[in-house]
Amino acid sequence: MSHSHGGGDMMMMMPMTFYFGFKNVELLFSGLVINTAGEMAGAFVAVFLLAMFYEGLKIARESLLRKSQVSIRYNSMPVPGPNGTILMETHKTVGQQMLSFPHLLQTVLHIIQVVISYFLMLIFMTYNGYLCIAVAAGAGTGYFLFSWKKAVVVNITEHCH
Repeated sequence: MSHSHGGGDMMMMMPMTFYFGFKNVELLFSGLVINTAGEMAGAFVAVFLLAMFYEGLKIARESLLRKSQVSIRYNSMPVPGPNGTILMETHKTVGQQMLSFPHLLQTVLHIIQVVISYFLMLIFMTYNGYLCIAVAAGAGTGYFLFSWKKAVVVNITEHCH
């Protein structure tokens, strides 16, 4: 599989398997090409920090939501369980005014979080082993540093990462 850059005649093969190298590694933009070990080391640190920031941003958004003036309502309803038992299913509803500063701030932070998550996904999709390790290690370090005080370890309402 190949793709062209800027409509020119130069064609580069896009790797479709994991590899470790630092020659002609494109990083998100056609003008951002890694060609030396030093450039790869710099890219590794930058990607590591970006992944850490992403994890911190997720926790910061949760913290801001808890601290803002929002109404939280819990609705419980009985549902049939195994062997004729009755289980209680609880749903949490978080509400805030649409035209408020906290909601506007959450919206801007959500956009930033989505863009960073797609950047990290595209970086991982370069299949460069060094950059993939940077994404994983940065996300792990960020989770370790920022999530240890998180009240809810598993959020049953979150269906995808």
